[in-house]
Amino acid sequence: MARPLHRGVSTIRISGNSNDFWDSEVKDKTEKEDLDRNRSSDQSYLSLRFPFRLLFPDNSPSKYGTENGFASDPFSVGTPRSRHKLTMLFLKLSLVVIVLLALTGSFWWTISISTSSRGHIFHGYRRLQEQLVSDLWDIGELSLGPSRLKEVELCPEEYENHIPCFNVSENLALGYSDGNENDRLCGLGSRQSCLVLPPVNYKIPLRWPTGRDVIWVANVKITGQEVFSSGSLTKRMMMLEEEQISFRSASLMFDGVEDYSHQIAEMIGLRNESNFIQAGVRTILDIGCGYGSFGAHLFSKQLLTMCIANYESSGSQVQLTLERGLPAMIGSFNSKQLPYPSLSFDMLHCARCGIDWDQKDGIFLIEVDRVLKPGGYFVWTSPLTNVQSFLRNKEKQKRWNIVRDFAENLCWELMSQQDETVVWKKTSTKSCYNSRKPGSGPSICSKGQDVESPYYRPLQNCIGGTHSRRWVPIEGRATWPSRSNMNKDELALYGLRPEDLIDDIANSKIAVHNYWSLLSPLIFSDHPKRPGDEDPSPPYNMLRNVLDMNARYGGFNAALLEAGKSVWVMNVVPTSGPNYLPLILDRGYVGVLHDWCEAFPTYPRTYDMVHADGLLSLETIQHRRCSVLDIFTEIDRLLRPEGWVIIRDTAPLIESARALTARLKWDARVIETESNSDEKLLICQKPFFKKQAS
Repeated sequence: MARPLHRGVSTIRISGNSNDFWDSEVKDKTEKEDLDRNRSSDQSYLSLRFPFRLLFPDNSPSKYGTENGFASDPFSVGTPRSRHKLTMLFLKLSLVVIVLLALTGSFWWTISISTSSRGHIFHGYRRLQEQLVSDLWDIGELSLGPSRLKEVELCPEEYENHIPCFNVSENLALGYSDGNENDRLCGLGSRQSCLVLPPVNYKIPLRWPTGRDVIWVANVKITGQEVFSSGSLTKRMMMLEEEQISFRSASLMFDGVEDYSHQIAEMIGLRNESNFIQAGVRTILDIGCGYGSFGAHLFSKQLLTMCIANYESSGSQVQLTLERGLPAMIGSFNSKQLPYPSLSFDMLHCARCGIDWDQKDGIFLIEVDRVLKPGGYFVWTSPLTNVQSFLRNKEKQKRWNIVRDFAENLCWELMSQQDETVVWKKTSTKSCYNSRKPGSGPSICSKGQDVESPYYRPLQNCIGGTHSRRWVPIEGRATWPSRSNMNKDELALYGLRPEDLIDDIANSKIAVHNYWSLLSPLIFSDHPKRPGDEDPSPPYNMLRNVLDMNARYGGFNAALLEAGKSVWVMNVVPTSGPNYLPLILDRGYVGVLHDWCEAFPTYPRTYDMVHADGLLSLETIQHRRCSVLDIFTEIDRLLRPEGWVIIRDTAPLIESARALTARLKWDARVIETESNSDEKLLICQKPFFKKQAS
């Protein structure tokens, strides 16, 4: 269509009168040469009247003069030559109109095609392009030049054990009191934007299982005086030995935990704690866990104990428990629900945990009931439950009666009471709630109140979990480890098919094999000897505490256990994605809901490995209030020196994220994945920066 616009005038052939026209031109030229002087003025006149002549000039000089020297109208119908010229101009004008019409039609046709096909042909591609732009924008200012890629600053010394969102002084200024000043409060100003340095004398923790019983005292914020002045049974089971704190099983005090757990098993009706698994108990929530010795003992019985305790500025139960390689996180339900789904744990344990269960109209016991599975157990050890003690103390007896009566109104069965320990069993049937006397005990939550997976919502004074399809007694579930492999009917409760879980496990097995193949040479090839290590530990012991930032169905956890790795995994389900945390907990693992734009509720330097599969894609899809650099800074806070980060995601996001690692001083490398060419691995190691002693 473009060719006639440039060449059409010179190549047009006109039929009919074309020969007559050229003959008359020659004759006119011979007879009227004396009129040449008038041609300029005549042409100027015609230029004003007929501007198209300037656009399409004749091939020969035109004469518009007459024999008497006056200009004549070239379009006069009186002369043959004028008629020829009129025909020629008409044809030229027609050509212009045709060209303009053709171009206009072509233009509108193109617009119409583009508009109609855009939504069908390019919609998916354009959406991917827009998403990629969003991804790269959210990852950070990577394209703005090296001046914007400065290294993240180091935190001041007082940040050694700092946890964002837990600021007692700020909470007191806001009017929090009565224990609520230790609660978690995450605002926009709570995010940490610097890198936390370890203490001056920090040492790499000893490998598992040695590290379970011996930790470096310089790695935790506790003094010898705090060790010896502790009143808790598990806290007293520590011995300060030069630079170490020892929890060795050879000590006489350790026998107290073994006897204690054996006593609980007998109170339930079991032979010993080894039979907890057969009774349907696999996961235990230990409230105010001391330093984790109860969970450390039960770990050898294939029981997984999650320690939760209040935030403490020093002498932290959570910090020491994690340092020993045991599951723990800061958790408190002074005013808010725990970030666990309803019906999550098989047993809840409180040994002198410091909670006044008789206060606030029993609302703390209601929260215990919410997270306890049907048929699960609540174990409480306290001087308040000692019969001989409260018979001599009317106040203690009154408080005990309040707790006992409230537990009965929750449909708990009092199974046994010995010494200072009492064991209740939650009802397995919902019919019990309807058989209570009217007005006795808390009501059942409505569907609107009964949120299965709350995220730090205010405590509810109604019984939750009754509307869940997951209301299955612990005796009706498969025992561990069969529990982790759910059947078709069980998976249907979560909207999944068996092949979904099978694919997740298969992919995770491949990933675990590849990760260990990559990490083992990096760690154990000419690796320097560390303090406390006789020789480099074998590969299966090189990691203990693992954080999975986007756990999905818990496949990574399952694959690690099947591969025989001596690890435990904190399965985190981001609040920005699908919530499969109920599935993860029902499979016999531990985990928590979390918003990764907020600080994770734990102390610095608590994980050996952080794993994130698809987290960058998940977070950048959302219009988040934080950048990936903020998330990476939080990972650095959680990671122990010489710890590892493994990120699996799309190739563009991995390449962009790699540029951020330089700002964090991580040693990073990008690795192609064989199974998917569109994905890549980013493997990073956090360096060990030694702070100089002052």
